[in-house]
Amino acid sequence: MERPNLPFPKVMLFDWHGTLVNTHEAMYLAVEDMLAQLDELDLIRHLRPEAEAKTEEDEKLLRYIRIFRHLHPRVLAEQRISRTDIFDALFGENEKANAIAHHAYNECYRNHYGKVYPFQDGVYDYLRYLKKLGIKIGVMTNRSREYLAHELVHVDNGRWKDLFDISLCGNEARRYKPAPDPLLEATEALGEVADGSVWYVGDSLTDMITASKASISAVFYNGALWDQAWFDYTFSVVDHNEHQPDVIVHSFDQLIDQVEAAAGPDDIAPATKQMRPPQLPPLQPPPPRQEPDWHPALAQLTYPKVVLFDWHATLVDTLDAMYHAVDDMLKELREMGLLDHLVAPEHCKSPDDMKLVEYVRNNLALHPKIKLDRKISRTDIFEILFADNQAAKQLAHKGFTKHYRKYYGTALPFEPKVKQVLEGLRGLGITVGVITNRDREFFVHELNTIDGTGWAELFDTEVCGDDTVKRKPHADQVFKAADNLNIEIGADVWYVGDSTTDVIAAKTAGITSVFFNGALWDLPWLNKIFPGNERYPHKPDVVVNDFSEFWAMMLSCRRQHMKSAGQTTKVL
Repeated sequence: MERPNLPFPKVMLFDWHGTLVNTHEAMYLAVEDMLAQLDELDLIRHLRPEAEAKTEEDEKLLRYIRIFRHLHPRVLAEQRISRTDIFDALFGENEKANAIAHHAYNECYRNHYGKVYPFQDGVYDYLRYLKKLGIKIGVMTNRSREYLAHELVHVDNGRWKDLFDISLCGNEARRYKPAPDPLLEATEALGEVADGSVWYVGDSLTDMITASKASISAVFYNGALWDQAWFDYTFSVVDHNEHQPDVIVHSFDQLIDQVEAAAGPDDIAPATKQMRPPQLPPLQPPPPRQEPDWHPALAQLTYPKVVLFDWHATLVDTLDAMYHAVDDMLKELREMGLLDHLVAPEHCKSPDDMKLVEYVRNNLALHPKIKLDRKISRTDIFEILFADNQAAKQLAHKGFTKHYRKYYGTALPFEPKVKQVLEGLRGLGITVGVITNRDREFFVHELNTIDGTGWAELFDTEVCGDDTVKRKPHADQVFKAADNLNIEIGADVWYVGDSTTDVIAAKTAGITSVFFNGALWDLPWLNKIFPGNERYPHKPDVVVNDFSEFWAMMLSCRRQHMKSAGQTTKVL
C-alpha cells in the first residue's frame, strides 16, 4: 500500500482532532447530541440508503443510527473514527446534508468543548523539530474557528498557539473535507504549489481522500492503531482504492523517520539532526469492548419446528410512534388513577429502574435519556412502572392504545433483509409466527403495509396483545400461538424478541428464548437485566445481534440436527 520515497516536505499540514490532539470526549458527546436532532434537522431522508453503503461497517452504522439516532456502541467504545468520517458514511457526497450536519455539530460542540490534550506525548517537541528543518507547518481541520482558537490557547498550557504558519478551519474554506478546497487554499496562502512536497497528515479515510483530491502527499497517522486488515479492507473498496495513503505512520517518531528518509544530502544539517526529540514509548490500544457471552457459537439449541417473533424492535421499527404514545399516556397517570400504583422503590429490579419510576412519578413523562436511547420497549417500561400489578398494566396498555392511534402508520423493516430471513425459514419447512403486545387494530395495518405490499403471507399465526387476557411477560400469548398451530410446547419452539418481557414469556412457557440484541447492549448491561438470581431467574438461551447472525445460527443448528439424524443437508 505504501509508496516510499516521498519528496522532502516544504509544507506539512496536519488534521487536528485524532492527529495532533485528543478531544474524543467532547467530539463524541457533540455527535450524539446532533444525531438526536436528525428528525428536527430533516436529515433522516438524506441518510444514504444502506444498500449504497461503501463498507459493511458503514452499513451497520447507517442502520443503527436510522433506528436509534445514536452512534453504534462499538464506535463509542473504540473512539477511533472521526466526526467527518461518520458524516461521510451517513450522507456521502450530499454537500447540503453534510453542511447542515456540520453546522448542527458545531452548535452542539459548544456545550462540550474545552478539554483538549496532545494526542501523543511529545507532540510539541516534534512540531518544533519540523520547523527547525525549515518545514512550514499548519493545521487544516473541519473544526470551526471558534473551537480551534480556544483549543490552541489551552492545549499543552498554551505552548502551541504560535507554532503554526497557518491554520484553516472548515467554516472558513469554500467546502468541508473531503473536498480538497481547504488544503488547496492553505497551500496557496503559504505561497506554495500543491504537489508531493506538501504533506497532509491525518487519521481518517476522509483525510486521505482530501489529500488525494488535492494531489499532495497523503500520510495516514494511525493513532487509533488499526491493524493491517483494516487498511486492506478500508482501501480495497472501489471508491477508496485510488485514495490510498502514500505512507502509514504509527507514531510521530515514525513520521520524523519518513521526513529524514525523504531528505536529500543538503536538506538537513547534521547539527539540526542532533536536535531530534528522543524516541517515546508506543501508543497503547483501548481496552476491548465486552461482548455478550451468550454467543450463538456456544449455545446448544434444539432445532426448531416453529419460530415465533416479536414485532416491534425485532422485525420492524416503529420507535417514533411508540415513544410519543407512551409519553402522552404518562401525562394522564393521575387522571387514570395509576399514579398511586407505581411500584415502590424497594421493589424495583435495579437502581436504574428506581430512577425511571421516580422520574415518572415526579414528571409524568419518560426520562429524556430513555427517549434519546430508544432501546427499551413499551412493555418493559410498564413492567418497570407497575411490576406485578396486572390491572394497572392493563389500564396502561389501554391508555397507550388510545394515544398510539394518533401516531401509528409507518413500520419499517428493522434490517434490510428481514423479509428474506422469514422467507428462508419457511423454505426450510419451519412454521413462522408473530407474538406482539400490539393491539390487533394497529398490528394488522402495519402487517399489511410494511415494505409496500405487506408481510401477511409470511406468517402462519399472529397473536396480538388484545387476543388474550394477559399480555407478555405472561405466557398466555405463547400458549395461544401453540393452540392456533396445534403444536406441543417445547424446546423446538423458539421465541425471538428484543426485551426482557419476551425472554420471561418464553422461559415461563417452557420454550427456547432467543434474545435479539438489536440495541447492542454490552455484557455488563445484559448481566444487569438478566441477573439470573432467585427473584429474576429468567435468562435467554442465546443472544444474537442481528439477523445475519441469527440466520447463521439457524443453519448451524440445522446441520447439527440433520447430522444427528443421519441425513445430509443442501447448501443454502
